[in-house]
Amino acid sequence: MSQESQLTTALAEAAATAGHAPSVHNSQPWRWRVLPDALELRSVADRQLAAADPEGRLLAISCGTALHHARLALAAEGWRAVVQRLPDPADSELLARLTDLSHTTADPDAMRMVQCMQVRHTDRRPVSDEPVPPTAIEEITRAVTAEGCRLQILDRDEMLELAATAGHADTVEAEDPELRAELAYWTSRAGEGTGLPAEVLPEQPAQTTVPGRDFGRPGSLPVGPGHDRMAVYAMLHGDEDERDSWLRAGEALSAGWLTATRLGVSVVPLSAVVEVPAIAAIAVLSTSRSASPAGMRLGNDPSAR
Repeated sequence: MSQESQLTTALAEAAATAGHAPSVHNSQPWRWRVLPDALELRSVADRQLAAADPEGRLLAISCGTALHHARLALAAEGWRAVVQRLPDPADSELLARLTDLSHTTADPDAMRMVQCMQVRHTDRRPVSDEPVPPTAIEEITRAVTAEGCRLQILDRDEMLELAATAGHADTVEAEDPELRAELAYWTSRAGEGTGLPAEVLPEQPAQTTVPGRDFGRPGSLPVGPGHDRMAVYAMLHGDEDERDSWLRAGEALSAGWLTATRLGVSVVPLSAVVEVPAIAAIAVLSTSRSASPAGMRLGNDPSAR
C-alpha cells in the first residue's frame, strides 16, 4: 500500500475513532470530511441544542473532544498533523482542519489513550468512599493544562457555590418548556446512536453534594445508597469566551477525561451551569476566573455496580 493510501486510511479511521468522543446529551454534533491529504471537522447545525446552547458553546466544546480524539488516533498510528482551528472565517461550520501530515513512529501514550476511548463513559452514580489520590488529580490537571486550559479544583466553599448554582440552573430549566422539550427529545432516541438511552440515566436521584441534572424521566441505571463525599469538584476554564476557546476547552476536556479513565477515575461533566445565560455569569463570578467555565465531578469507581 502506498503512503498516500495509508494516509487516507488513517484519516478515515481517525474520523471513526473520534465517534467515541463525549458530547452534550450524546448529540455528536460533528461531521468529518476525509480529503486525500487532510481531515476536516465540521459542525452539524441540526444537532445544536437551540434552547440550551443558542451561542453554540456546548456544540464547540463537544466538537473539540472529537478533534482531540482524532488527533490521538492519528498519533497512535504514527501520523503527526498540524491543527488549523477555525481556518476559514467565511465558513462557520468548518471548525478545524488536520493537515500537513507526516509519518513518524507510533506514539505509545496515544495508543494507550485510544484504548481508553473504548471504555470511557459517563457514570452518574455516586462515587466510592475511597478518595481520589492527589497524584491522579495532578496528572489530570497537567493533561488539561497541556491543551491550553486550566482545571480549578474547588475548595469546600466554592463547591457549595457550585451546588447552589447548579441547583438554580436546574430550577430554571425545569420551568422552561423549550428546555424541557429539548431534553425530552435527546432522552427518547434509544437505538438511534445519539441521545441518552434509559440505561445511562439513574433510576432515582443520586445523593451528591452538587445536584445532578434532572432529566425529566427516570432511567434504568440502578443507584446504590452511596454518596459522593469523597468526590473532587473542579471547574475547567480558559482565558477567552470565543469559539476558538470553546473548541480548545473540548480538547482539554477530552485530554483530562481520558487521563482520568486511564487512572481509574470517574468523571461526570456538569454543563448545566453554562446552559442558562444568567447562571453562567454567576458561575464566572463565583470562581473569580476566566470566562466559559464548565463544572465536573471526579471520583473513584461508583459505589453501585
